[in-house]
Amino acid sequence: MDMSSKNARVRNAPHGDDESQDMPSPAHAPQRVSRQRTEKSAAIADQLLAWYDRERRHLPWRLAPGVTADPYRVWLSEIMLQQTTVKAVIPYFETFTRRWPTVTAMATADLDDILAAWAGLGYYSRARNLHKCAGVVASQYGGKFPDTEAALLALPGVGPYTAAAIAAIGFGLKAVVVDGNVERVVARLNAIETVMPQAKPELRRAAAAITPDLRAGDFAQAMMDLGATICSPRRPSCLMCPISTACMAHKSGIAETLPKRAVKAARPVRRAIAFVALREDGAVLLRRRPPEGLLGGMMEVPSTAWNAELPPAKDALRGAPVRAQWWPVPSEVVHVFTHFRLEVQVYRALVPVDVALHLWAEPARCKFVARRDLHAEALPSLMRKILAHGLEGI
Repeated sequence: MDMSSKNARVRNAPHGDDESQDMPSPAHAPQRVSRQRTEKSAAIADQLLAWYDRERRHLPWRLAPGVTADPYRVWLSEIMLQQTTVKAVIPYFETFTRRWPTVTAMATADLDDILAAWAGLGYYSRARNLHKCAGVVASQYGGKFPDTEAALLALPGVGPYTAAAIAAIGFGLKAVVVDGNVERVVARLNAIETVMPQAKPELRRAAAAITPDLRAGDFAQAMMDLGATICSPRRPSCLMCPISTACMAHKSGIAETLPKRAVKAARPVRRAIAFVALREDGAVLLRRRPPEGLLGGMMEVPSTAWNAELPPAKDALRGAPVRAQWWPVPSEVVHVFTHFRLEVQVYRALVPVDVALHLWAEPARCKFVARRDLHAEALPSLMRKILAHGLEGI
C-alpha cells in the first residue's frame, strides 16, 4: 500500500484514536488499530447490505436478498457478464436458460447450437469453455457444481473472480469477489492511488477487509450494484452513496480520478478483403474458422489474412474461394476488437449452383447456407455486418 493511503487512514481516524490524544502503550496499539478497522469494515458492510436490501437491481439470475441462488444460473450469468453489459446479457441469459435449463442439458447440447445462440455476445472462447465446463460438471460431479473455490477454479473457463462469485452467491460461502466495479469502489473507499493494473493486489486486500462472514454473496452483488449505478466510472453520485461518509476519495475530492489507469496505446489497424459469394439459388458461402484463436469455431465469410496492409487487389482476387467475376462493394466494414481495429473491403460475386471451390478455400470447412437460414448460423457480429454490407440491394 502506498504511504499516502496509509497516512490518510491515520488522519481520518476517530478522535479517540487520533495521535494527538493520549497514546496507548506500544504493546496495545496494534490491537486497538485492528479493532478500529474491524468495526469500520463491519459498519461499511452493514450499511451496504441495508442499501442492497432496499435498492438492489432485479436481474433474472438473482433471487431475493438472503436466498442462496442456483449455482448453474450464477455461473452462466457470470460467464456472460465478462466484458459485456447487463443490458446486453439479459436476453441471452433468458434464451440459454430456456433452451438449457440445467448444466446437464447444456452438457448434452451440440456445440454448434451453443455457438449459434451465443452469436453477437462476443468473446467466443467463453461459449466454447461454457460447453466444455458443462461437460466436466455433468460427467465428474453428477451435474452439480463443486462447492469449494479450489474445485470451481479447476473448471474450464472459470477464473478466480468467477470461482469466488459462484462460491459466494451460489453457495453462500465467504469469498472475496472482485470485478471492475468492486475495484473501483474499494479504490475510492480507501483512496488507493496506485496505477492499474499494479494496484490489483492492493485492491483485493481492501475488498477482503470489508467482506463480511455472513451474506458474502449479497455483499458481492451489493458492491457490483453500487459500482454500476452510483460509484460509476465518471461522475459518481456520491450524495446518493450509502457509504460516502467512509469514503476517503470522496472526502479528498478525488473520487472521479480513481482508480488510476495507465494511458492506453492507440489500437493498431488491420485490413482484409472478404468475399461474399451468392449462389444463383440464394445460398451464401460460409466457412468455419479454426477451433482455437480469435472467433474460434465460429462461421465466417472467407477473407484474406488480417494484416496491417491490404494485399494488391489482383493478388487478393487470386486467393478468392471460387472463380467468379468479383465486384468491390462501395465503402468498407469497420469492426473494433479489444486490441485492434479491423477494416474490411467487401467483394461480392454471383456464382452458379454447381460452382467448385478452390483447394485453398479449404472446402471441408465450407458450406453454402440459404439466406433465410443465416440467422441460425454461429456468425459473430463482424460476419453479420460483412454479409449485410455485401448483400445490400440484392
